[in-house]
Amino acid sequence: MSKKGMSDEMDKLNIDLKNCYGIKTLKRQFDFSEHTVFAIYAPNASMKSSLAQTFKDVAAGAQSNDRIFPDRVCQRKITDENEVDLPMESVFVVRPYDEEVGHTEKTSTLLVNSTLRKEYEQLHTKIDKSTEAFLKALKKQSGSKKDLEKEISSAFTRSDDQFYVALTRVKDELASQHDAPYADIKYDTIFNDKVLTFLGTKDVKTAIESYIKRYNELLAGSTYFKKGTFNYYNASTIAKSLADNGFFNAKHTVSLNAETKLEITSQKQLEELIAKEKEGISKDKELRKKFADIDKLIYKNVDLRSFGAYVADQEGLLSKLANIDAFKEEVWKSYFKAQNQLYTDLITDYQAAEERKRQIEKEARQERTQWESVIEMFNDRFVVPFKLTPKNRVSVILGQEPMLSLGFTFEDGDGKTLVERAALMQVLSTGEKKAFYVLNIIFEVEARKKTRQETVFVVDDIADSFDYQNKYAIIQYLQDIAEEPYFKQIILTHNFDFFRTISSRFVRYSHCLMASKSSTGIALEQAAGIKNVFVNDWKPSFFTDPKKRIASIPFIRNIIEYTKGDDDPGFIRLSCLLHWKPDSVVITQTELDSIYNTVFGTTGASADGSSLVIDVIRREASECLSAGDGFNFENKIVLSIAIRLAAEQFMANRINDAKFVSAINSNQTPTLLKQFKDMFSSEIGNIKTIERVILMTPENIHLNSFMYEPIVDMSAEHLKKLYQEVLALQGGSE
Repeated sequence: MSKKGMSDEMDKLNIDLKNCYGIKTLKRQFDFSEHTVFAIYAPNASMKSSLAQTFKDVAAGAQSNDRIFPDRVCQRKITDENEVDLPMESVFVVRPYDEEVGHTEKTSTLLVNSTLRKEYEQLHTKIDKSTEAFLKALKKQSGSKKDLEKEISSAFTRSDDQFYVALTRVKDELASQHDAPYADIKYDTIFNDKVLTFLGTKDVKTAIESYIKRYNELLAGSTYFKKGTFNYYNASTIAKSLADNGFFNAKHTVSLNAETKLEITSQKQLEELIAKEKEGISKDKELRKKFADIDKLIYKNVDLRSFGAYVADQEGLLSKLANIDAFKEEVWKSYFKAQNQLYTDLITDYQAAEERKRQIEKEARQERTQWESVIEMFNDRFVVPFKLTPKNRVSVILGQEPMLSLGFTFEDGDGKTLVERAALMQVLSTGEKKAFYVLNIIFEVEARKKTRQETVFVVDDIADSFDYQNKYAIIQYLQDIAEEPYFKQIILTHNFDFFRTISSRFVRYSHCLMASKSSTGIALEQAAGIKNVFVNDWKPSFFTDPKKRIASIPFIRNIIEYTKGDDDPGFIRLSCLLHWKPDSVVITQTELDSIYNTVFGTTGASADGSSLVIDVIRREASECLSAGDGFNFENKIVLSIAIRLAAEQFMANRINDAKFVSAINSNQTPTLLKQFKDMFSSEIGNIKTIERVILMTPENIHLNSFMYEPIVDMSAEHLKKLYQEVLALQGGSE
């Protein structure tokens, strides 16, 4: 299999990283064969953003590195089960927020009706073919090197982008025109910028007008020529055309009306007559003088020599140069007439296509597209103060424009107003801006869905900082993505409540992982404690597993608080196991069993009932110091309890005021620290250690996930180190 693309049916994703944006090492296989979503709970500063950035590099075709230690060799290997690298287009990273992200040409395809667009494009193709043939013939006819579409448009509409309008405008005129008197004119010789500028000067205009006046006087006296209809230029053109088309060879004749009717039977006879009549006019002394004046003006300018030579050979054209714009139209109509069949074919195709295009555009305006479906879904699920509409909807549907242009209607109570995107972004709240960002992400996902683009979505805390309604809207959409067989997801979050919610909605428990960071790298382990860790794990092990037994103490205390109040004897007794009190050293395992059995209506008993709970806490905390770097949910609770007890015991011993300590009924650790600072302000090192205790271990460990989350986020290594520092304080006090 080629290394250029991912397998058609990717079932597994292998990640092997070293020194990627702070990730020292991370090696993991994600098996999507039975379930297409993995969720990773990653405490802050563990790996979440680093992993997202690494995948973003894959999507951008960029190299990864370690920004803090750039000299470290970075290794990035992300492949499918066949060791095939993921192609760029198969990876899409959803960052928490990016205000610059917008819809793309790809997302505009959500508006496309392929049937209508195909027919629309075919209409253009047919017109383009007819236009190409027509312009090719005109190019040869005129000898021009200019952009003929612009020239023709400018000649008839005074605008250079109305080519078909120009052609349509002269349709009736051409139908009544029987000849093409100027079809052989070399267009660029006359209609170039230098000549047109020359003809527009005052002296030249005066000279040409004077020439034309005398020329018309002579025409008026001519036997056969007539001003405006049959001058000698027209006559010469007609003579040549008749001969070229075999008119005289077919024994046809031309009858000239004058005082004496004259029958012309050959080209030679007609040309001789024209020459004689022309000679009579051209030898007129006054006319010759006026032509010489024009010739003198022309030859003053070296750039106009070719024009001068051309006019000298086509003197009859001078009568047309006084109104150059009208003459240009006559020239083009002569060209069109000379290519009449191609002109007729193009006009017929164009007008038929325009009529069908109007019908197609009407159908497109009535079309309900996937884009509208996305907007409807967004409006139904998300709470934002604006509505969106596509400005150029029909143009994008039919392929006339590649990108959708969005219109925004801001709604405020009964008021509505159209606003530009820049102005809208200035008035939206952070949450509303993020909702708009999510809309653009939805467009991208739906575009990939439409093309069935197999994609690994790496979702980096997209729901962070949202209110609950919009957060659940995002969760619902992530669940929609999970239902597409060619989409895979790795959802990263540092929000334990969000992690717990998606695990209950659509992510299998076996696919819920937790990241732990150690000095050697990142480990991803099966998540624990997502779904009621107390009932599902710790409670069944209460009498047999000492760590889970100790970790259960805060939960039992909270249950008593919620059901009986904080003045209940059981609550007060358990508080002595979470805060250092005089009775902390006398509570036995049997007493703890009794409290537990009272709360849950059980009859269990510990094997070593006479031993002190405080000793069990210290022993289990000591064992935690040598435990592995896994997630160890209960280990963190045990360490947190032991740290706080040891710190408070140290301060209480140093303060040495039993009455003061006994009187504390809330916020015990901060209260003790304040007194300790007042009494021992010089012990800076000790004070800093105790301040870290307050910072790293919550004052109360509650059932509520938000209160519990700080401990979940806390690194086991940090807790171990802090416990050792507190033990050192304890040793210093003895």
